[in-house]
Amino acid sequence: MKFKEVTLYTSQIELQNTFYTEVLGLKNITDTKNIISFKVRNTHIKFVKCNSSHPYHFAFNIPSNKTNEALEWLKKRVEIQKDGQAEIVDFPAWNAKSIYFYDADKNILEFIARKNLVNKTVQPFSAEALLEISEIGIATNQFKEKFTHLTSELGLRKFGGGEAIFSAIGSERGLFILIDKLQKDWFPTNDKAFSADFQTIFEVEQKTIRLTFKNDTITYEYL
Repeated sequence: MKFKEVTLYTSQIELQNTFYTEVLGLKNITDTKNIISFKVRNTHIKFVKCNSSHPYHFAFNIPSNKTNEALEWLKKRVEIQKDGQAEIVDFPAWNAKSIYFYDADKNILEFIARKNLVNKTVQPFSAEALLEISEIGIATNQFKEKFTHLTSELGLRKFGGGEAIFSAIGSERGLFILIDKLQKDWFPTNDKAFSADFQTIFEVEQKTIRLTFKNDTITYEYL
């Protein structure tokens, strides 16, 4: 599963534009009063101005051998959100390591290096090392309904977690991080999880799907 496009909402579009261009070093594809967008290697990410937006959690895949370099690069730019004392969080069950931080709108961002993916590089770490968006959070108070929707109806597989409270659905290239917002907050900051509206276009098994999450409801269409 691969996210080709992700559309998020923000009440701080000017601050977000500054953060993604000047702090993370991404190049604008769109730069207007109400919409900004950026292209990382394999994903187009768009922010649309909306005064009633809520914070998200999403992750970028980075090369599997660049965790330490990514940490040093980030520490020059942002405050790292630790898990206890750990700046790099180890996920042995996923064979991955992650670094967490906030953007300008208090979205919880994650750089994740997945050892199972063949994406090592000898290039120094930079914005060019952001390979794709690989996770987007779905916080809901109807966990079982959303789990069934994603797995049984869309045919996505459970990658990790369980079938209540938390589940990662998809593949290492693209995961929906589904949580029961009444029982779980976002890791590692323990920020309250909101049902934050978003839209994404993703590819899975030679199918292209547009999925919309709005008002804690999932709708989709095949493209």
